[in-house]
Amino acid sequence: MLTAFTASLVLITVSELGDKTFFISVILAMRHRRRWVFVGAVTALALMTALSVLVGQAATLMPQHILKWIEISLFIIFGLKLLYQASRMPKTGCASEEQEAAAAVEKAEQTRNSTPFAVIAETFGLTFIAEWGDRTQIATIALAAANPPIGVVLGAVLGHAICAAIAVSSGRFICGRISERTLTAAGGGLFLLFAVVALRSS
Repeated sequence: MLTAFTASLVLITVSELGDKTFFISVILAMRHRRRWVFVGAVTALALMTALSVLVGQAATLMPQHILKWIEISLFIIFGLKLLYQASRMPKTGCASEEQEAAAAVEKAEQTRNSTPFAVIAETFGLTFIAEWGDRTQIATIALAAANPPIGVVLGAVLGHAICAAIAVSSGRFICGRISERTLTAAGGGLFLLFAVVALRSS
């Protein structure tokens, strides 16, 4: 369980920094109370983690050797995809993901309401939709299919909470000093590392 916790914590934390959901929290935290943005983001990400782990557990009904190769393949595909994306990004700034997040927030805030419940609901909805089908969701499913689910849930939720806390407190500061290219490349390398680890344990 400790291995599953550590793996999901590291993978989620690195992958989520500079992601679209990260910037949604950054932008909303500049417009609303940070605590409500944090609550909405973490609640959405925790729910998405639980759903992903359930899907991963359902996948364990498949033969174990097939499941292992699916896990390895997913890590390799996402790792190479992220490295390719990183190679095509500018060396500085956090432009593309930030622009997508800003567009999503602007659309949602056309009927703006700043009550605590409204801020939590807005953050929850934007974060949940942005996270659906995201690389971290697929990674969580893959980890849950091959590891103890409790460890994966605890590690992933903590990783998401760390990223959400960074986003609402100092996301803009972090982005100004670490480029999206660097974060994306680090995520790609981490996915490939997990592919190697899974391959060696198969």
